[in-house]
Amino acid sequence: MSKFDTAVKTNSRKSILKLGTAEMIYSIFVVCAGLASQASAACSRAILQGVAAAYVEAQAGGKPTLLNLASNTSYAENDKPVDITKGVLSQPITIDFNRSIYDTTQCATFTELSAATSKHPYVIATRMMLTEDGSKITKIESVVTDNGDWAFNATGHLYWTRQEKWDPIPEEQRDTRAAIQAAGDAYLDQWGDSRLPVPLGTPCARLEGGAYTGQSNPSANTCSMGAFPQPLKVGDRRYIIDEELGAVDIFNGFPWLEATKPNGAVPSTNFIRVEHGLIRFACRAEDRLMHPNTVRIYSSHQEALNSKALDESQLRTKFTEVCSL
Repeated sequence: MSKFDTAVKTNSRKSILKLGTAEMIYSIFVVCAGLASQASAACSRAILQGVAAAYVEAQAGGKPTLLNLASNTSYAENDKPVDITKGVLSQPITIDFNRSIYDTTQCATFTELSAATSKHPYVIATRMMLTEDGSKITKIESVVTDNGDWAFNATGHLYWTRQEKWDPIPEEQRDTRAAIQAAGDAYLDQWGDSRLPVPLGTPCARLEGGAYTGQSNPSANTCSMGAFPQPLKVGDRRYIIDEELGAVDIFNGFPWLEATKPNGAVPSTNFIRVEHGLIRFACRAEDRLMHPNTVRIYSSHQEALNSKALDESQLRTKFTEVCSL
């Protein structure tokens, strides 16, 4: 029996709490955590929700000081260290939509921001790592995409991401953490060997920039992809997993598109939702995958798209053919 056949298992989770003002709620959550017994002092979902809400508020206002940072917090954009007071987080952005997932095992969050109506349109994917009790943010990594990046279309992205349903999965129907990660890894591994099986659900949709595969055949699309012109080994994988939402985000280095990189890879993230062990949504920023029967892809690198084997025009044509857009 494969790991996908045994994917559906229960996993208890705390209920989601609605948030008001980010700073106030976050402070309350931290205080409550401090009052809890030492036996239950581990990172909680409620604390992570407060952290994610504070991040969205900080980005909207261009105020990194709204975040409770550790003294040695690292901050990077597109895999490059950046002064947090000079990066995109210090720029006010009109945020039209956001979606977050919460990893209580690692005490980490992932947030996707869609800013189509902002003066400077963006689609931003951000992962944050915290101390064990969730009181301080120790690392912030963002994949920041805007005009000039692969298939960038903030308006299209906003329209389609709003259509997707990422509701909590009933406790008795949740997949295990291992099963969710395995589904995400299988999706990326197939790019290196198209013969490998991928647990794709039906229907399934991919969002790549502003292009959505789910619109062509909403009830029967499978997210199946053809083989790439050359095998792609996707490395440097970093995971954020949320069993309650059946979601995994994988930051990684996407190869082949950028020859100016020493290893030919560009900053990328795949945001995936998994239901009953099957992929439902997927999105890529340079490469991102989401599971609720949808796969979404968007490019995050700032350099020109170059290739040792193909020029930019040929590369875009080949990539579009493979992704069936």
